[in-house]
Amino acid sequence: MVQKMTEYAIMVEPLAQADGGGWLATVPALPGCIGDGESPEEALADAERAIAEWMDAAKALGRELPGPSSLGQWRQRVPRSLHEKLKIVAAREGVSLNSYVANVLAENVGRVG
Repeated sequence: MVQKMTEYAIMVEPLAQADGGGWLATVPALPGCIGDGESPEEALADAERAIAEWMDAAKALGRELPGPSSLGQWRQRVPRSLHEKLKIVAAREGVSLNSYVANVLAENVGRVG
């Protein structure tokens, strides 16, 4: 399942059982902006809601809103068979190949920490 991408980087990582378990999602560009959930997807969705709330609170306090990180770019050569499989899955999800690959990378980077 492809999650909606926000303009802000969200880091998703597992919480230790001693901390209650589940998943924690943090937004490094927005201090104190976090989300959590029983799954990475729930934590990501909670963080996306928290971003909107963080922005509303900052506006109400008259604080300057930090801009999102700029987009990065690189070219990556992959085997044709992998490229074709990625295109098929992206089409099935109804998103572009670039969006699909960016989401897959983001989810996996969040798991690694």
